[in-house]
Amino acid sequence: MTGATLTWQRLRDLKRSEFEDAGDGWHEVSGRADADRVRTERAMTAKLRDTQESDSAQAAIGRLERLSRNFEYVHAEAGLIRTALNGLVAELAGPQKQLAQALEDAESLKFTVHADGSVSYPAAEGETLLGKQDHPGGSVQGNARLPLEAPGLSERPGLPGGRFNPNPNAAKAETIADLIARALRSATEIDDRYAKVLNKLKAAKGLDVTKATLADVFQDTASVRSTASKYLAQGIPWDESPAERKEWWDGLTKERQQEYLEVAPQLVGGLDGIPATVRDEANRNYLPVLIDELAGKEGEDARMKLDALRGIEAKLGEPSKVPMFLLGIGDEGNGRAIVAYGNPDTSRNVSAYVPGLGTKLDKGFVDDTLQRGLDTAVGARGYDSSSSAIVWLGYDAPNIATVTSTGSAEAGAPAYNQFMDGLDVTNQNKDPHVTAIGHSYGSLTVGTAARQDGGIPAADDIVLLGSPGVGVDKAEDLGVGKEHVFVGAADNDPVTHLPSKQQSGVGVLAMAGGPFVAYAAGDIADQGDDDVYFGKDPASEAFGARRFEVDDGPRPVLDAGGFDAHSQYFTPEKDKVSAENIALIVAGHPDRIKTEGWR
Repeated sequence: MTGATLTWQRLRDLKRSEFEDAGDGWHEVSGRADADRVRTERAMTAKLRDTQESDSAQAAIGRLERLSRNFEYVHAEAGLIRTALNGLVAELAGPQKQLAQALEDAESLKFTVHADGSVSYPAAEGETLLGKQDHPGGSVQGNARLPLEAPGLSERPGLPGGRFNPNPNAAKAETIADLIARALRSATEIDDRYAKVLNKLKAAKGLDVTKATLADVFQDTASVRSTASKYLAQGIPWDESPAERKEWWDGLTKERQQEYLEVAPQLVGGLDGIPATVRDEANRNYLPVLIDELAGKEGEDARMKLDALRGIEAKLGEPSKVPMFLLGIGDEGNGRAIVAYGNPDTSRNVSAYVPGLGTKLDKGFVDDTLQRGLDTAVGARGYDSSSSAIVWLGYDAPNIATVTSTGSAEAGAPAYNQFMDGLDVTNQNKDPHVTAIGHSYGSLTVGTAARQDGGIPAADDIVLLGSPGVGVDKAEDLGVGKEHVFVGAADNDPVTHLPSKQQSGVGVLAMAGGPFVAYAAGDIADQGDDDVYFGKDPASEAFGARRFEVDDGPRPVLDAGGFDAHSQYFTPEKDKVSAENIALIVAGHPDRIKTEGWR
C-alpha cells in the first residue's frame, strides 16, 4: 500500500493490524523523544543554568537546547506519522469490508472473480416471450464510476442503462463487479492521499532545528490534519449532551487524546463537557493555526479578528494576576472567544459573563471586555480564593442596527446554556456556586437562557447589569428565585432608561440616537412607567430583584459622559462599589452587598 499499484487482491489481503502496529511503534518513538526532551531540560539544562555561569557552561547549555529542539522535532514528526497511519487504517476499513462482502456474495453464488475485477456467471434458465429458456453464462466488468453509495446485490434486479439480460445471474454479477470496482476506487483514493502526506514527513538534513524546520512541522501538521480529517472526526459526539461528551473523552486512550490536542485541536477545544485544562491546551494549540489562516485573508473583518487573536496570544504569554484558560476561540460570525480567569473546574465559585451590544472579536474585546473578567476574578478571589470568572463571547452580539431585535439573544441562549451545562459536568466540587452575569444586551441573552426549559444549568444566582430588559416582567420568572436575582443600574446609564417598544416607537429611535436621545427619551418614559425596551425595568419594584448600589456615573450630556455610566460596572477604578458587590455575589457572599432602593 501507500504508493504501490492497488489491486483488489492486495486490498483483500491487507492486514490492517500491521499498520496499527507500525503506528504504535511511531507513537513509542514520539513518547520517548518527548520524555528525553523533558529530562534534558529539567535534569541538565536547568541545573547548568542555575549553577554555572562560565563560558563553557553557556556553550553546553546552547548545545543542550539544540538537543532539546531535536527531541521536540522528533516527537512532533513521529506523532504525525502515527496519526497518518491510524487514519489510513481507519479509512481503509470501509472499502475492505465492502470488498469482502462482494467476494462473499460471489462465492455464495458460485461466480468467479477474475484478477482484473471482472465477474463470470454461469448459464441459467430465464423467462422470455416464448417461455422459459436456457441462457448462456458470461462475464461483466464493474463500473467504478458509479456512486459509492449505489445499491447492493438484493436491490438491483436488472442491468443499468435500460439493458436487459434474460439470464438472472447477469444482473447479480454486474452488481458484484460494481461493488468490487467501487471498493477499489475508494481504497485507491485513500491510499494515494495518505501516501502523499506520508512522503512529506521526512526529517530535514542536519542536527539543528531552525525556524524553517519548525515552520515545516507546522505545515506537516496542517497536511496531516487535512488528510486525516475524516478519521479524526470519527466518533466525536457533536450532538450529544456535555455529560456524554465528557464520558466520551474520558473513555479515550491517552494516546488518542494527545492526538486530538496536537493534530486536531480545533475539534475538541470548543466541546462543552471537556475539562477546562484540555480545552485550554487545545485552543492554545489551535490559536496559531487560526492566526495563520486569517493572516492569509484580506478585508477589514479578517484584519480586525487577526489583531484580536494576536492580542489574546500576547496575553496568554504574559504573567497574569489570575491564571488564564482559553476555553474557546474561533472566527465564525463576529468572532468567538471564551476566556476564564481561574480554573472553572477546580473553583467552588464560577461566574460566566455575557457581554452585549457591539461586542465582537476586536481590540476592544481584548483590552476592555477581558479586563472585566479579570477584575471580577480578582475581586471574587479577595473573598474566596477558589473563584473563577469567565468572559463568554460564544454568540454574535448585536450591533446598533440589530440591537432592537431579540434574535441574537434567542440564538445565543441555547449555546450559553450548553456551555453552563458543560461547566457543571466538569466542575470537581460537590456543589459549586455558579453565577450567570449579563451586561447590556447580554442581560437579555441571559434572561432568554433562563426562560428555556430547565433554566440556566447549575445557576444559583443571576446578575443583570445596565439592562434594557430581560424579556420577563418578574425576577421570579428567571428560575433561580427572585432573592437570587441581582441588578446593578446606574441612574445615568441611558440603556437602563430606554423607553418601551410600545411608547410610540420612541424606543427604536432612542436605541439608535446616541446617549442624548436615549437619555431624554428615557427620562420622559420614566414618568410613571417602569417598562424599558425589552420588558419590565429590572431595577423596578415591580420586577422584584435585589438592586445593589452602583456609582451613578457621569451624566450623558451635562457631564459629556456619553455611555460611560453604562460601561463601568465591573471597573474598580471607576465604580468601586459596583465591582465589589459583583465580587461578593460571585464569591457566594450576597448577604454582604450594599443594596439600593428600587426605581
